[in-house]
Amino acid sequence: MTLVMLISIPVTMALMIPLGRRMAKISRGMQDETAAFSGSIQETISEIRLMKASNAEGDEEKRGTAGILRLFEFGLREARINAVIGPLMGLIMWAVIAFIIVYGGVRVAEGSMSTGTLVAFLLYLFQIVFPVTTFAMFFTQLQKAKGATERIIQILNLDPEPGQQGDAVDVAGLPITAENVSFSYSPGELVLNGISFRANPGEMIAFAGPSGGGKSTMFALLERFYEPDSGMIRIGDTPITALSLENWRRQIGYVPQESAMMSGTIRDNLLYGIEQDDIPEEKIWLAADMAFASEFIRSFPSGLDTEIGERGIRLSGGQRQRIAIARAFLRDPKILMMDEATASLDSHSEGIVQEALQRLMTGRTTFAIAHRLSTIVDADRIIFIEGGQVTGIGTHQELFDSHPVYREYAEQQLI
Repeated sequence: MTLVMLISIPVTMALMIPLGRRMAKISRGMQDETAAFSGSIQETISEIRLMKASNAEGDEEKRGTAGILRLFEFGLREARINAVIGPLMGLIMWAVIAFIIVYGGVRVAEGSMSTGTLVAFLLYLFQIVFPVTTFAMFFTQLQKAKGATERIIQILNLDPEPGQQGDAVDVAGLPITAENVSFSYSPGELVLNGISFRANPGEMIAFAGPSGGGKSTMFALLERFYEPDSGMIRIGDTPITALSLENWRRQIGYVPQESAMMSGTIRDNLLYGIEQDDIPEEKIWLAADMAFASEFIRSFPSGLDTEIGERGIRLSGGQRQRIAIARAFLRDPKILMMDEATASLDSHSEGIVQEALQRLMTGRTTFAIAHRLSTIVDADRIIFIEGGQVTGIGTHQELFDSHPVYREYAEQQLI
């Protein structure tokens, strides 16, 4: 009887292990499908105006329904396994109990075993079989949890972004030099090829050229979102890779082409990434004034505490851009980086913000990307990038005289 009882344990495990693996695979697929479905729903809701303007409600309904059906299929497959595991475990358990009762009853009838011994054995059997059953069910649930958390574990095991450790250097007054920098997002497809330039302290360096030429990628390398495939960027005589990311980025004020906003208030976005206890109210309003943002902020009933919605949806593009510029003022950066910083402003606002930016650029090394040449004609040097290569460096007048493509751009926009 003990042998039969013990044999039931490996039999149970032999049945549970493949079912558990199957459950882990289904759970992993369920998590992947849930992530894809959630991402699709979030994208649809965030771009709901585009969907409505494009009359794409029907397409989105079909895509959403298909995602729900895929999730439903995973749920059915999981339910089928659960429907098998419970009865299977019950069958094994009660089969063992029935065998023991029948076989033990025969032994009692023959007189080779006493009734007390059989009852005692049955009590021991119940104390062993039920925990084994519980453990088998736990094993199945463990496999399900393993499949569900596999992606999370992979993310948690990722190495931190390189560059957390490094020197803390005050970059004020130091030149920035790019030495033969090349970079590609995919192997064999160079986006930048042999870029070299020097930005002296306090100079304004502008990047111009056709769209897709590599200007924004150069900004990404300066911000250290990526590292060059070859070549080096230096601050003074020190490679920027020798500085800690926190130290390097804290000294940069970045105004992107599309101003990203976080859900929350205007104040939250102005002070994003800044020690808020160190910023008095007067300084916030001064930065807003310099960015030509205080007028529309004061027009809101809650002022700086106005909720702007997800991704700043309650603000216009120009308002978001001016908040981004005010944020750069508050950071008081050593290096200023502007990617079409005035692209979303009307001509009146652009003139005022340009004047404010001129004050902000004083004494700071400034990099600017511009498709409108009117915003960079006064730059100390303009670097013209085509197809990932520098085809001309000089002032506006020097490039106008010597660079045919730049001259064509200038004649279209400035004359």
